[in-house]
Amino acid sequence: MPLQFDSSRYQRLESLSLNTSSPAAIRFTTDQGQAVLVEASAPGVFRLSMGTPAATGKPASGSATRAAALHDLLARDEAIGEAVVEQADVGGQPGWRIVQGDNVLEIAAHPVRLALYRKGQQVLASSADEDLCPLGTEDASAPASWALCFDLAAGEAVHGLGESRIMLDRRAERVVSDEAGSRALPLAWSPRGWGLYVNTLESVVHDIGLPEFAPDSYVVTVADAQLDVFLFVGEPAEILNQYTQLTGRAGQPTLWSMGAWLHQAADTGAEQLASVAGQMRSRGVPVDAVSFRPPAAWEIRAKLNLEWDAARFPDPRQVLGEFKGLDLKVCAPGFPGVPTHSPMFAELEDKGWLLTDETGAAQVFAGVPASAGGSFGLLDLTHRDVWTFWRDKIRQIMDEGVDAVSCDIQFDIPDGVEARNGDTGARLRTAYPMLAKRCLFEAAAWNKTPPEGVVWSRDLFPTGQRLPMQAPVSVPNTWEGLAESLRAALTSGASGLPAHAHDIGSPEHPLGTMTPELYLRWLAAGVFSSHLRFHAVPGLLPWDFGDEAFQHAQTLMQWRYRLIPYVLGVIEDAARTGLPVQRSMALSFPDDPEAHAHELQYLLGPALLVVPAVQPGNQIRVYFPKGEAWWDLNTGWRYEGGTSWTFECGLDRLPVFGREGHMLCLGPAAQHTGEFNSARILDEVWLFGMPVHNPSVMRNKIRVMQMQGSSYAKGLEGLKILPSEGLEVKRRGAEVRISRAR
Repeated sequence: MPLQFDSSRYQRLESLSLNTSSPAAIRFTTDQGQAVLVEASAPGVFRLSMGTPAATGKPASGSATRAAALHDLLARDEAIGEAVVEQADVGGQPGWRIVQGDNVLEIAAHPVRLALYRKGQQVLASSADEDLCPLGTEDASAPASWALCFDLAAGEAVHGLGESRIMLDRRAERVVSDEAGSRALPLAWSPRGWGLYVNTLESVVHDIGLPEFAPDSYVVTVADAQLDVFLFVGEPAEILNQYTQLTGRAGQPTLWSMGAWLHQAADTGAEQLASVAGQMRSRGVPVDAVSFRPPAAWEIRAKLNLEWDAARFPDPRQVLGEFKGLDLKVCAPGFPGVPTHSPMFAELEDKGWLLTDETGAAQVFAGVPASAGGSFGLLDLTHRDVWTFWRDKIRQIMDEGVDAVSCDIQFDIPDGVEARNGDTGARLRTAYPMLAKRCLFEAAAWNKTPPEGVVWSRDLFPTGQRLPMQAPVSVPNTWEGLAESLRAALTSGASGLPAHAHDIGSPEHPLGTMTPELYLRWLAAGVFSSHLRFHAVPGLLPWDFGDEAFQHAQTLMQWRYRLIPYVLGVIEDAARTGLPVQRSMALSFPDDPEAHAHELQYLLGPALLVVPAVQPGNQIRVYFPKGEAWWDLNTGWRYEGGTSWTFECGLDRLPVFGREGHMLCLGPAAQHTGEFNSARILDEVWLFGMPVHNPSVMRNKIRVMQMQGSSYAKGLEGLKILPSEGLEVKRRGAEVRISRAR
C-alpha cells in the first residue's frame, strides 16, 4: 500500500447527463458512458452506485454467486426513501439537487462533484484541491479502483471506522479495511452531520486528514470495479440508526452474559478454574460464567465428528457438570481449522471443503494459539454445505453443555488463497471472520426468537454489529492501559457495535504495575460497561490487594448486578436504535464541542453519565454537557449542564450522574443471575428530576406519560421509588403519579 494517495492514477469523472428520474432513483451517464445510479435509500440516506448491477441494469459476472452468498452486507437492499430532483446552478456549473426534506445531495455536472446539505448548511463536499480527485476511477474503460476525496473543515473530527486505542477522533490516521492491525469497521461520521459507508468486501483505504499529503481532506480509495457508497445526513445518533437499519442490527445477548466472567489462567486446568470460581462465590464476589483459554477444545476427527481434546477434557460431561453444579455458564474455544496431522485433513481436502492455494491444494496455515501452534487448513465457510456442517456440529457441542463459544480467526490470509465461491485476497480476509462469527451465533441462537446467544470474539468485520458483543482488548496494566481499553470500547460503539466487554487487567502484560488503586478504578469502569471479565490469575483477583480494597470491590460488584436490568435494556434498545451501550460525548452531544474534549467520559445508555478515573488520586474533573441537568448518584445533588466541577471520589465509587428527565431501574443484589426472580427482575427505581422518558430496562413494560405538570408511570407496582429532591410520589392503584412537592 503506498504511503500516500496518488491522484495521477485516477481519471476524474468530467461530466454527467441526466437520463431518468423517479422519486426513489435517478439515473445518470458519465462522459465515459458509465451508468450512475443515485437512490433515496432512506430518509437522510443517499446511495451512489457506479458499475453495480443496479446502476448498469445488467447482471454482474458472478452475480448469481453474490446473490446466494452467506456474507451479504445489506440487510435492506431496496430503497425506501423518496426525493425530488431539481436542476440547479452548482458553484457556477449546471447540476442537480436531490432533495429529501431538509437533506440535500447536490451534484455538479462538470466537473463531477458532490455536496451534502442539512437544514441549508453544507456538511460535506468534494475536495476543491486540484491535486486530488473529487470522484474518479483508475481506468474508465474497465474500472478496478475508485477514489473519492472530500474536504474537511478546520478542526473537524471524524469518528467511527473501527477500534482505536489512541484517540476517538480518527483524523491523521490511515485505516485499511483488510489489514488486521487496522481494526477497521466501515462506517465513518462527523459531528458536523454527515456519514459515509462503502458497501464492499474488497479493500477500502481511508486516509483521514493525513498531514503528509492531504491534511484537510478525507480520501477514500475502493479496490472494487463496483462503487457502492451510502452518504448519510443527520446527527450521529440518526446516522447510526440508519446505518444499522441498512446493514443489520444486533441479536440479543443472554441475561447471564451480563454478569461477571472468569477467564482461565495459563497452564491451569478445569479444576483450578472451578476452584477460583468457587472462591469468588464464597467470598461474596458474584460470577456467572467461566471461559477457557485457547487452543480449541475440540477438533474434527473420524466420521466428521467434533471430538473433545482428551488431554484437557478427559471426561467433558464430568467437567461441564462440575461448573453446572456451581450455576456457572461455560464458554469454550472453537476453531474452524483442521490440523494437518489429522487423518481428516486429506479427506476434507478431497471433498473440496478447505480453502485452497494457487495449485488447488488445501492451503496450509502456520500455527496460531487456537491450533496449539500446529499447522492447519481452514474450513471453506463460503461453501454452504461446509457452513451448515460446522454450525450443526457446534450446535451439538452446545447441547452437551457448552453455553458459548470463543473464536478469534482474523489473521492475514495470503492473496493467493481462494474459496469455493471465488473469494480471494482482501475479499476473503474480510469475509472469513464474518462468516465464522455468523455461523457460531446461529448455532448459539438455535430456535430462539428473537435470536439470543453469545459469541466471544475480538474479530472486527462489516456487519459486526449484528452480533451482540465484542470481546475486550488486551492492554498494559497501567493507567494508560485503562484509558486505551476505554477508547477501544467507545470507538467500537461509535462504529456501530452495540456492546464491548472489559477485562479487569491483562495477564499478557506485567502484573507488578497493577496497584490497588488502579485495580479498583479499572473494576469500576468495568462495572459501568456492557460486560466484564476477571482473570483467574494471582495478582488480578479482587482479594489480591488487601482487605480494604477487597471490600470496595465487593461494593462495586453489588452495583454491577443491580445494574444488569438497565444494561440489558440498553442492549435491547440497540436492536431498535443502533446506539451502543457506551456512548462517546461526540456521539451523544454533537453540538457541544467542549464535551468532545472530555473523550473518556461517556454515557452508559441514555440515562447515566460515567466519568472514569484514569490517573492516580481522588480528585476527578467532570464536564456536564450542555442542555441537560445532571444528578449525582452518590449525593443526590443537581448540576447544570455546560459547567465543570472537580469531585473528591473515593476508591469505592466513580462519579456517575443521572440525566434529568430519566429513570434508573435497578435489580436486586445477587451472587449470579440465576438468583434473579424472572417475575420480578426489578427492585427499585431512581428518579432524576421529573421523568419524561420511558426507562431503559430489560423486557420493558414501564411507560411514562405527562399530563397537567405531572408524570404518570405504569409498570412500577411493588417497586421502591426514590424521588429526587423536590418531587413527591403517590401511588394510584397500578399507576404512580410523580409531581412537584407542595
